[in-house]
Amino acid sequence: MTDPLSDLFSDDHARQQDAADPLRAFRDAFLIPRFGDVEQAYFVGNSLGLQPRGARAQVEDVLDKWAMEAVEGHFRGNSQWMTYHALVGEQLAEVVGAEPSEVVAMNSLTANLHLLMVSFYRPTRERPAILMEAGAFPSDRYALESQLRFHGFDPATDLIELEPDAPGGLFSMAAIEAAIAMHGPRLALVLWPGVQYRTGQAFDLAEITRLGHAAGAVVGFDLAHAAGNLPLRLHDSGADFAVWCHYKYLNAGPGAVAGAFVHARHAHTDRPRFAGWWGHDAATRFQMGPHFQPTPGAEGWQLSNPPILGLAPLRASLDLFAQAGMPALRRKSEILTGYLETLIHAQLDDVLDIVTPDEPARRGAQLSLRVRGGREQGRALFESLAAQGVLGDWREPDVIRISPAPLYNTHADILRFVRAVLHWRQA
Repeated sequence: MTDPLSDLFSDDHARQQDAADPLRAFRDAFLIPRFGDVEQAYFVGNSLGLQPRGARAQVEDVLDKWAMEAVEGHFRGNSQWMTYHALVGEQLAEVVGAEPSEVVAMNSLTANLHLLMVSFYRPTRERPAILMEAGAFPSDRYALESQLRFHGFDPATDLIELEPDAPGGLFSMAAIEAAIAMHGPRLALVLWPGVQYRTGQAFDLAEITRLGHAAGAVVGFDLAHAAGNLPLRLHDSGADFAVWCHYKYLNAGPGAVAGAFVHARHAHTDRPRFAGWWGHDAATRFQMGPHFQPTPGAEGWQLSNPPILGLAPLRASLDLFAQAGMPALRRKSEILTGYLETLIHAQLDDVLDIVTPDEPARRGAQLSLRVRGGREQGRALFESLAAQGVLGDWREPDVIRISPAPLYNTHADILRFVRAVLHWRQA
């Protein structure tokens, strides 16, 4: 009689699952790095997504247009540069669950965070505080601390960093709720991740927004590890604003143009902002008047001309997301991550501790792993994986992140990872 568990570790099982995958063709739409004569097992889409094959054509289209039309490229054709940023608007809105007028691709994530905090972090002496998670990605903490200091407040008292209350560095919703209730009268802003970068824990954006608003605070989200990973419903969540990058799950290339969301209820806000001419109402922008009239919606926070060459690869990736659809990508993501979890529990529990929550609703594509035995053992495994052509990424002090991206990762990739860990354990 066949052992069902051992069958999960067979090449035949992995091949059968991948052959039955309705999204299997999308892997061929990406360039997979090589490891000698074979493809790498690449699990770092949560840090830098792979290059879509269509990205080069999109970039070359811009270069050709520049070569042949020069300045006239701003005004000619369907991909004219004057409205180029709008070419990603509807697809991007679909990915993050927003209305097209609520999203814009511009700048970088931290620049967008600062720009939106100019409008949405409006501290007073009675209500100066910002709530964030302890252990946040450093750039977020730097931004929030500097904003507090800029407004004349002290981060030692007014930057509230909630410590995790659950094993593995996780946060319960009860702890978040209690923190908002405790500090509510002083809270100007709740800034929370969609997915915590080190642990891979996903959060209920709508519930955090509800709690923050009930306390009288503005609520914003850093979706660096959530956009393109989870089916988001930003508009329905009621969040005031959000920011994210496009070089991770959204595969737009290193240092890619980032994204921002401003809820539709703020489309005509009179909140102050740092203004630039590209945020001026397009209907009168070229009248070059002295007074700023913002474009309604998120585009009103733009400063300068969009970087056309930077947006081009994002178009190629968003075309793939539109073809696959976030619901189907999420289903495959849950299958791949569940397969990885099952194999680890079956044969590697003595080596690896999964930090990320067990419940699919509380995680995305990423499983964060701690190697039993401490940091030295963790680094040894990480380096052994790389030497076997299996690439995850390391996050201090002791976490290996493995992220099966549903557009291009497979069951065979996951089986290869598990076998690489077994090889290291047996060495």
